[in-house]
Amino acid sequence: MSDYVDCAGLRVAPRLVEFVEKEALSGLPIAAQDFWQGMAAIYRDFAPENRALLEERERLQSAIDSWHEARRGQPVDRAEYQAFLTDIGYLVPEPESFSIGTENVDDEVARIAGPQLVVPVLNDRFLLNAANARWGSLYDALYGTDVLPGSAKPGGYDAERGAQVIAAARDILDEFLPLAEGSWADFAGGTPALADPGQLLGKNGESLLFRHNGLHLEVVVDRDHPIGSTDKAGIADVIVEAALTTIVDLEDSVAAVDAEDKILAYRHWLGLMRGDLEASFAKGGKTVSRALNADRSYTGLNGEDLTLPGRSLLFVRNVGHLMTNPSVLLADGSEAPEGILDAIMTSMIAMHDLKGLGRHSNSRAGSVYIVKPKMHGPDEAAFTNRLFDAVEDMLGLDRHTLKVGVMDEERRTSANLAACIHAVKDRIVFINTGFLDRTGDEIHTSMQAGAMMRKAAMKEVDWITAYEARNVQIGLAAGFSGKAQIGKGMWPAPDLMADMMKAKIGHPMSGANTAWVPSPTGATLHALHYHRVDVFDRQKALMEEPIPALEKLLTIPLAGGANWSPEEIREELDNNAQGLLGYVVRWIDQGVGCSKVLDIHDVGLMEDRATLRISSQHMANWLLHGVCSADEVDAALQRMAAKVDEQNAGDPLYTPMAGNPDSIAFQAARALVFEGVTQPSGYTEPLLHEYRRKVKGS
Repeated sequence: MSDYVDCAGLRVAPRLVEFVEKEALSGLPIAAQDFWQGMAAIYRDFAPENRALLEERERLQSAIDSWHEARRGQPVDRAEYQAFLTDIGYLVPEPESFSIGTENVDDEVARIAGPQLVVPVLNDRFLLNAANARWGSLYDALYGTDVLPGSAKPGGYDAERGAQVIAAARDILDEFLPLAEGSWADFAGGTPALADPGQLLGKNGESLLFRHNGLHLEVVVDRDHPIGSTDKAGIADVIVEAALTTIVDLEDSVAAVDAEDKILAYRHWLGLMRGDLEASFAKGGKTVSRALNADRSYTGLNGEDLTLPGRSLLFVRNVGHLMTNPSVLLADGSEAPEGILDAIMTSMIAMHDLKGLGRHSNSRAGSVYIVKPKMHGPDEAAFTNRLFDAVEDMLGLDRHTLKVGVMDEERRTSANLAACIHAVKDRIVFINTGFLDRTGDEIHTSMQAGAMMRKAAMKEVDWITAYEARNVQIGLAAGFSGKAQIGKGMWPAPDLMADMMKAKIGHPMSGANTAWVPSPTGATLHALHYHRVDVFDRQKALMEEPIPALEKLLTIPLAGGANWSPEEIREELDNNAQGLLGYVVRWIDQGVGCSKVLDIHDVGLMEDRATLRISSQHMANWLLHGVCSADEVDAALQRMAAKVDEQNAGDPLYTPMAGNPDSIAFQAARALVFEGVTQPSGYTEPLLHEYRRKVKGS
């Protein structure tokens, strides 16, 4: 306690006090004393309710556990089960028909469909790459990925691969911007005669700006460029409007366990809001510096200036209601709820954008976009709504300046989604789905019901298909079309872009007007799907379809007495253990919360904390129900520790785990499995934070 500073009755880490008073509040019309008094008042009002909501989660989980334990070995009667969930308050009545009332929403959220990036706030280079991914080179995306057959020969520019890329890009222009006659392959320069002349908006020099399905494309004409100089039309590239929005993440993709980590997170968010974030790094023997892109300037066909945003519209994802952080201590000496701290800090920092104090503009509509993860049901959504009211009042912001994105990733939220939306109906701008966290909660909620089916099989059963469809249909019924985003989850494999191009068109086809991609290149390529699918037309058609029954959503993915062979059990354990260890070792030992991690087949996957939740909960479930023994789990962990060590052999910062009893990372991974049944909602954060602090302390 003596190492903290008293701020209106709160005990605040000195470095956080210094950051707030000397950096974050600089230029804002808020006195430091007023800020701390406002924070203290919010904690007095909301910290007790935050604790009560977590206790309600535990009450419901205990009741569900007891219900299943009393019926162990019996099939689940769906009607009886649904009646039970209603009796205990897990299910609430559906609200009367309503439409969200959200106002002052930027076009990138409400009226244009396109890709969305998620980026860890602690990595400044990744942040700048993501923010600048609003525009991407189609030539580069096709040249350097597997979307086209073959690959570039090493050793400089491969002209044969380049010709293949140029031909493919011309085909794409023919598809999206057809000429009145002929093909773009025959275009020789000048102003093209389009089948739809309205698609041409303006020029920048000889370069041409077009719009299709709400998205912009620029055909770059540069006859002095190495590519343009060999092209009869002088075309050097095709630039695609790509990542319309980006979520700057303080949650699942970061390892932030103390004041030092939180200050870095907030400082990076401040750099984005002020527009002065920069990063330098070594590349090719040189130091490369990166900053935020400026807006893009053109001359419209009417001769007037035309300016388009140069950067992705930024959301910020706060942490959920569960975790606390030692950055701030309450009057009783306990750690303050971290989600409340994030709400106050990220909103205050965003005022630099709202008041036009930065180099660039983020929200031209005057809103702050906050994604709120891992809420369980409408009471927790209502809590967030009131918290945001209080933060707006504290900071002098108009009501509903703070917008909210509700992540539909917990079972109680999925089952009561309409009521959750209704609880935040005048500030909601986003709902989405995510297989990993949602499956982790599916397993934990029904942990005592019996052994779960294998992970891969869960993607094909009733509850997951109902979950994905209900998310869209309930959002459309609540009036999301043209007002808010309906999102879908991540494509995890950044090196498998050809597979992504085949599979991920299913997201706009489903009626989702955004979906997550793992990289700026992925955003450039996924943008093509939104040219091929008019999402808003799809939404109109889907509005006529019924919402899938709640009964299907509540179907538990039990194995149903499956008799797996020892080889199948070992295969599943190894798959879970390898994914668990490959991610945990970087989180614990190096503080890396999101990176490309090799899977058991040596395929690189972009992983965050949700990976651990599903893998650890699945292993804990099989262990609980005797599908495997503790010795078999330990054997799998040791086998996969050796594999992960081998996969990371080239990392000089890596500490091996296999046969190393002192490996804190291995201890953490093992605890996630063997203590998985008792972890709150099956979350991994409490144990990860505990073990990461051990490493930082040593």
